[in-house]
Amino acid sequence: MITVEQALAELFALVTPMQIEEIPLRAASGRVLARDVVAQRSQPPFAASSMDGYALRRAEVEPDAMFKVVGEAAAGHRYNGTLRAGQAVRIFTGAPVPDGADFVVIQEDVTRRGDLITLGHRIGEKDNIRPAGGDFTTGQTVSAPLRLRPADIALLAAMNVPIVPVFRKPVVAIIATGDELVQPGEMPGPDQIIASNTYGLAAQLDALGADARLMPIARDTTASLLRAFELAQGADMIITIGGASVGDHDLVAPVAAQLGMSQSFYKVAMRPGKPLMAGKLGGSIMVGLPGNPVSALVCGVVFVAPMLRAMLGLGQAAAPRRSVPLAVDMPANGPREHYMRASLVQGRVIPATQQDSSLLTVLAGANALLVRAADEPALNAGSMVEVIDL
Repeated sequence: MITVEQALAELFALVTPMQIEEIPLRAASGRVLARDVVAQRSQPPFAASSMDGYALRRAEVEPDAMFKVVGEAAAGHRYNGTLRAGQAVRIFTGAPVPDGADFVVIQEDVTRRGDLITLGHRIGEKDNIRPAGGDFTTGQTVSAPLRLRPADIALLAAMNVPIVPVFRKPVVAIIATGDELVQPGEMPGPDQIIASNTYGLAAQLDALGADARLMPIARDTTASLLRAFELAQGADMIITIGGASVGDHDLVAPVAAQLGMSQSFYKVAMRPGKPLMAGKLGGSIMVGLPGNPVSALVCGVVFVAPMLRAMLGLGQAAAPRRSVPLAVDMPANGPREHYMRASLVQGRVIPATQQDSSLLTVLAGANALLVRAADEPALNAGSMVEVIDL
């Protein structure tokens, strides 16, 4: 068996970043920016009023000063003249500040009668003007790689960037294996269960930016597995769930070898998830996950998610961890690294009392994985431990 760290290094060696494609801005949310993009204009493109009020000259601002209103400026409609001494322009939020003006008095500090305004006694120092380029300027860069959030999409729109270069979504074909499985909604036989792992893993991978595709269930025959692999051809990554151990009905490894897979490793010193296999199958990365539902999803967090991030140009790094205090005492850990389902409550972590790798209810109720090192000694409440947020 190899360590989790060694397994990650082997998996990253299989990964190459996806090709770059250009897509409309409207479709770019959640995608990973692949090249730097440059602002095509400044924001704001002109000095603009930040308040409703009156534009005038700062040098003329004093209590009880009077001005003649000579025009109006609104958003999208500037005042085309040049402001002169003793003059003011009625202005609204977002409107270009007229030439000659350098101050906006808010309307609450003004009394107006016809075309004349009188300033109040307490005019603040703030000019209420947003300077041209105060947010960003033409040529300013948004740097890649970057997973684009809604705020990034708004920024790119304001920069007048309609087409965005992003990494192509990795296509991941997911194959569930086993005679015991049926699809959700089907009627299971007396010895069958519902295929849940593929659905959970597909949701996990879609959220990371992959294009996850569920293949038909592969039965425990060579012919059925060969057909499943045939259907998965062309995927950037093929993930099998179950059938990767060494039992009489575990056919994934021999069938993959028959198809020419070059295996990188088999078995990792961790719980849950020991029977993990990886390698190259043609032009695809091949990952064989264990069949227990918790094991498959934990391996998705620990191994598959970092691989996908690397494929999307986000660098090679393990799942992010942070240190938090334990809420309870814990016994010594065994010889394998343990990823325990746990809950973060008021800044402290509480491991679930049941850790069996078949218990989906425990995983669904968890919001973190508590990571125990191999052969870690007993820990007291208050000890700092590492967790991976779920």
